Amino acid sequence: MAAVWQQVLAVDARYAAYRTPRWPQFRTQYVRRRSQLLREQAQGGALEGSTRRWYLRVRTRLLAQRYGALSEQSSCRAHSSSALRASRTTLDRMEDFEDDPRVARGHRRSLSRGSHPGVSRGVPDERPPGVVPTPLAEASRAMAGDTTLSENYAFAGVYHVFDQHTDSAVPKVQFAHDDRHLLACCSLDGTISVCRLAPGPPAVLRVLRGHGGGVADFAWSLSNDVLVSASLDGTLRLWAPADGRCIRRVPDPDGAALLCCAFQPLNNNLTVAGGSITSLSARAWASREAPDPSLLVNACPDRLLLFRVVEEEGSGAPGLRLRRSFPTRHREQSLRSCFCPLMSFRQGACVVTGSEDACVHFFDVGRTARATVNTLQGHGGAVLAVAFNCDESLLASSDATGTVIVWRRQHA
Repeated sequence: MAAVWQQVLAVDARYAAYRTPRWPQFRTQYVRRRSQLLREQAQGGALEGSTRRWYLRVRTRLLAQRYGALSEQSSCRAHSSSALRASRTTLDRMEDFEDDPRVARGHRRSLSRGSHPGVSRGVPDERPPGVVPTPLAEASRAMAGDTTLSENYAFAGVYHVFDQHTDSAVPKVQFAHDDRHLLACCSLDGTISVCRLAPGPPAVLRVLRGHGGGVADFAWSLSNDVLVSASLDGTLRLWAPADGRCIRRVPDPDGAALLCCAFQPLNNNLTVAGGSITSLSARAWASREAPDPSLLVNACPDRLLLFRVVEEEGSGAPGLRLRRSFPTRHREQSLRSCFCPLMSFRQGACVVTGSEDACVHFFDVGRTARATVNTLQGHGGAVLAVAFNCDESLLASSDATGTVIVWRRQHA
């Protein structure tokens, strides 16, 4: 019944803003205490499955009577003038309360870009015809082990909650390349925060200030020594995350708001910026059942689209063909999705997306029916962005209320 307890936590998180309108810093403290009480009740066997569902219905009804119906979140484009608050709270780990949980085995090591681990001897080749193995894919298979797709993405525990951007939407979170514990977040309050999850207690290392409008997107360079950011103030900025310096400011020639940016993959001296594109993620291939280059797109209304990149017959020019479509709640916000970073020849592959229903959704691109692998509940507003660290042991998600949750995989 872990799903029921996550729903209880999600409902309380959404109503926490109504309880403490003048003291937003208490929201995450309330969620921490709530998760602790839920864990104690579950470990004590206080409630049976049907009773838990009844409790969820009654609590939701009482909260609605006391605080009214939940209002819709404002558009991601709305500029917030709230001051930056630096409170942060580490949550106790949320245990999986299932009577018979499916426990995932952890990864054994992280992968460095450009490394070429050896392939295990004596393992039969299960690659489908036409799929060329790469050292990166073989290493990913070794890291993932023999876990099933559902086991490998059984995220449930809350590792940490950051709320330094309270009351201002966080449109993107991203882990640094090949780093399990270095995370950055951008906010519509006009700042970018660089956070460290370990060693030691999770903390905000520094806050990058300088943009005159909300920061809509950012990206790490391959060596993690530079950040590029795009802002609604119509400028692109380059930062040194080690000390927080702004290296360069590049204004848009027309003064238009910039909504997305990225480094050129083979040359970090070049950056690109764009306008109203919600989210684009590319992969060399999605899975052994989908060996073609793939493009993942968040699109209104209410769809997450997976395209194959193919050569058009006759011309040889590249084109797009729709492979799969997944339902999401997407009408007003600027949502982001991502591929899972590890590539292996295990059956199936996963994509993860934010949603305006305040949930994080995991989808299996190989399933023709019931594609949902996992759903995480706990945010108090629309989930705008999701990001894995390099070995998939941690997942970060951010929402329209300014909260960033770092989730960890289930452990035995």
